[in-house]
Amino acid sequence: MFKIRPLLSALVNRKLTLERHGDLHKFLCMMSEGSIVDDQTAKVLKRPNEENQDDSAEKVQAAKRIKAEGELGEDEKKYPKKKVAILLAYSGKGYYGMQRNPTATQFRTIEDELVNALTKSGCIPGNHGVDMRKMSYQRCARTDKGVSAIGQVCSLKVWMIEDLVEKINENLPAQIRVLGLKRVTQGFNSKNNCDARTYCYMLPTVAFSPKDNDTGNIAAFRLEPETIQRANRLFALYKGTRNFHNFTSQKAASDPSARRYIMEMSCGEPFVRSATEFAVITVRGQSFMLHQIRKMIGLVIAVMKGYAEEEIVERSWGQEKVDVPKAPGLGLVLEGVHYDRYNKRFGGDGLHEKLEWDRDEEAIKAFKEAHIYPTIVETECQEGSMVSWMSSLPIHDFKATASGAQDNKDQKQDNADVGNESD
Repeated sequence: MFKIRPLLSALVNRKLTLERHGDLHKFLCMMSEGSIVDDQTAKVLKRPNEENQDDSAEKVQAAKRIKAEGELGEDEKKYPKKKVAILLAYSGKGYYGMQRNPTATQFRTIEDELVNALTKSGCIPGNHGVDMRKMSYQRCARTDKGVSAIGQVCSLKVWMIEDLVEKINENLPAQIRVLGLKRVTQGFNSKNNCDARTYCYMLPTVAFSPKDNDTGNIAAFRLEPETIQRANRLFALYKGTRNFHNFTSQKAASDPSARRYIMEMSCGEPFVRSATEFAVITVRGQSFMLHQIRKMIGLVIAVMKGYAEEEIVERSWGQEKVDVPKAPGLGLVLEGVHYDRYNKRFGGDGLHEKLEWDRDEEAIKAFKEAHIYPTIVETECQEGSMVSWMSSLPIHDFKATASGAQDNKDQKQDNADVGNESD
């Protein structure tokens, strides 16, 4: 009896518990079903502009994919993009220097022609031609208006398409040519990695004649051996590290960047072209400031002709301001640039070649004979730029000086365009 009552009590309690739990279960099911209905309702009642926003985002992403794929042609997709150094030669006559100026398109430059050829050849996308930074472009030297080059080096990233050099040259004028191309490291910069630059300056030897010499017939003049020796003695004074603040514009004597290292400077043996005697001055230096080489040559010519005393060369390196004439730009040619440290580190790594162009020597010589020398000789004989410039030497005051630092306005400079760039 006593054992049956607890058992009946347990059964009753269990029934009540199940009933209560059943009600709770029904309630939870109703809540869950309500949530599902709410989600479905929200989806149906979703505002149209929200759907449009999602669609717009998808369309934008799709457009970006199409654009990225569209920039590459079918052939170009299979070619890798690599960093290269190109050897560029050009006659600067008729061009406003090497550096491109997108804001002044009326002044045609060598880089305008180069970028156009790179785009048309299909080795860079069109938008890289608009913004040259996209292809990591860099020139070694910014040659001035009318200045030529047979050894300019530019670094950039291109698609390694077949017959790359030939296709670029097909879209260049005859007076501009890519003579060589080599793979370089991704971090290579043609300007910053350059150890030295070599320039040549071709001029009629009448420039070294005395000031009372008749310049009406420059073809009749011939240079004496002792005159060349004297000129070379003066050019040798420039060797070493000097303060060249007087050989460029807007440089104070106290500016450390005015100190430049010259390794070699000399005048070669004269030769005759079109019945006129010419000579070539060669100068190699670590780097050059704007107009520096032309002023170095201009000052020596002023001494050789008797307008200035020899002591002015050394005086020009001092603190005082000296009037230094600037020779014409016609005869100046960037002969070559040197990458000794880069070659030593990467030239023998099995992946990259040394940046030396011995194998292209014949092409370099042929371009020089076809486009550089004839242009200089023809222009000099027809226009007489050197003779005309020499007539202005008497107006320079080589004795007057201004002691102390230059005016503040002369100290203002743009290092990117003047202070650290080459002729």
